[in-house]
Amino acid sequence: MTDTHVQVPTAPARMGTQALLGAIAAVARLPLARATALPPEAYWSPELYELEVERIFRREWMCVAREEQIPEAGDWLAVDLVGEALVITRDEQGRLNALSRVCRHRSMDLLNDAESRCGTTKRLMCPYHLWTYRLDGRLAGAPLMHEAEGFDKKDVSLPRFPIETWHGFVFVNLDPQAEPLAPRMGAVEAALAPLDLGTWRQAASLPWGQQPVNWKIAVENGSEAYHHMGTHRETLQPLWPTSTIVPDGAHEDDWFSYPMVISKEAAAGVGPDGQPIMPTLFPVPEGATRLQRSSSLVTGVFPMFFFSASPDMATWFDWRPTGPESHELDVHILVPPEAFELADFQDRVELLTGVLNAVQAEDAHANKGVMRGLRSAQATRGRLSHLERPLWQFHRYVADRLGLLESP
Repeated sequence: MTDTHVQVPTAPARMGTQALLGAIAAVARLPLARATALPPEAYWSPELYELEVERIFRREWMCVAREEQIPEAGDWLAVDLVGEALVITRDEQGRLNALSRVCRHRSMDLLNDAESRCGTTKRLMCPYHLWTYRLDGRLAGAPLMHEAEGFDKKDVSLPRFPIETWHGFVFVNLDPQAEPLAPRMGAVEAALAPLDLGTWRQAASLPWGQQPVNWKIAVENGSEAYHHMGTHRETLQPLWPTSTIVPDGAHEDDWFSYPMVISKEAAAGVGPDGQPIMPTLFPVPEGATRLQRSSSLVTGVFPMFFFSASPDMATWFDWRPTGPESHELDVHILVPPEAFELADFQDRVELLTGVLNAVQAEDAHANKGVMRGLRSAQATRGRLSHLERPLWQFHRYVADRLGLLESP
C-alpha cells in the first residue's frame, strides 16, 4: 500500500528576481523584535549576486591587504576582487596605488607569468608585448609603436582605484567616485581604542581557500555568538558562553561590535576590580582597558571587513566573494611588535594557529550545512534571536545598498 501521508521533497521554487527583492525589503523593514532570516533564495540566486556585485562590491570599500605586505618602494601585491584584476603597488615616492593590472594594449594580465602573488620590481612589464608601466600606472615604454598614428605613451595609464589605509589595513574601492573611508570608521576607532592595530604585525596566515558557501552565510556566522553553544560547544563556549555575549545596541548603521567577556572558569585570574583576566600568549600593550583585559572585541564593517581583537592578538577574516555560492577565505593573525622578540614566539604562534584552525573548521562545517539546507524546498525564513542583532543590521544594510529602502 502507498502511504499517502509521506511528502516527497521537491526542488525549491524560484521566486523571480523582483519577488526576491521585495521579500528582502520586507525582511529589512521588520523591527528587531520581529526580525527573521532572509529568504533562502537570497543565498543562491545568480541574479541577486550580480546585483550585489554591481551595487555593493563595486561601490564599497573592501579590505584587501595589510600595509606590511607592501612596505617598501617597488613592492607589489596581486589582488582579485569580484572579477577585477588589481595590483597594489608602492611607488618610488612611497605612495600606495591600486591599479588595474590589465595591459592597455591587448588586455593581457600584467602578472600572468608571475610565480607568486607578491614581489618587488622597478616596472610592471606585460609578458605579451613587453609594454611597461611605472608603479603609479603611467606607461613607461611600448616597443615598436612609432608607426601608430597619434599614439603617445603620455596618454596611456593603467586605470586607478581609490585606496586608503586604516590601522594598517589597506582598503580599495572599485568606484572612482567613492566617498572617503576614514569618516565611516570613526565609531569603530572609538570602540577599538587604545589598541593600535596599525603598529601590530602579521604573525601567521591560514589559507582556507575556496569555500562552497554564499558570502552572506559567512558574514552572518561571523556576526553572532549565538552559535557558540552549538557549533563551538567544546572550543569557544567554555571560554565565551553564548548567554554572556550581548551585541552593542547603540547603533543601527553598517557596523557592529560585541565584547566576548571571558568566563570566570576560563580566566587566568581576577583583577583588583573583580573583572576576570584573559589568559594571553603575547605581551599586552600598555593602556589596555579593563574590558579589553577580560574580553575579545568582535567587530565588523559591512560588507566583509571583520576582525576579533584581544589584548594581545587580533584575527582578521579576509573573505572574498567569488560567485553566488562561493567565496575565498584567508585568516590572518596580528600581534604587537614586541611579541616577535619572545624566545618561544614560533611555538606560541603554532599553538594559536592550531586553535584557530580548529574553530574555523567548525565554522566551515556549519556554513556548508546551512548552504545545503537553503537549497531545500523546506528551507524557511526563521525568526532571529536578540543575540543575532548584527544579522538584523546586516539585512538592513544589504537592502539599503541594493536600493530597496526609502531614504529617510
